[in-house]
Amino acid sequence: MIERVLHHRGKTIVRRLVLSPGEATRWQRDPFPRVSVVLQGSMLSIEFCDGGPKLEVAVEPGQVDWDEPSDRPHRAVNIGAVPYEEVTVFFLSAPDDIPQPDAT
Repeated sequence: MIERVLHHRGKTIVRRLVLSPGEATRWQRDPFPRVSVVLQGSMLSIEFCDGGPKLEVAVEPGQVDWDEPSDRPHRAVNIGAVPYEEVTVFFLSAPDDIPQPDAT
C-alpha cells in the first residue's frame, strides 16, 4: 500500500492511495467529509470490524465521490485485477486532525 500526503494546508489534506490487487488498507474510521477521485481500478470490497456484510463496490477511472463521515471501523480491499489508485481531499475540523485514524 502506498499512502502519501500530496498537500496539507490548514484544514485540507490531499492524499494519494495505491492498493495492488489483493492489498488492503489498515482498519480505520472516517470522521471527516471527503472527496475521492479514482485514477485507476475496477473493484473494491469494504470490510467491517463488526463482522457486518462486506460491500463490493465497482469503480472506474474518473469516478468522483463525496463521502460523509462515519465512525464505523472498516478497511478497503482491492479485489480487482488491476491496481487501485485514488486521490482524496479531506476536509478536517482542525489542522492537526488525522484524516482516517486507526480503528481501535
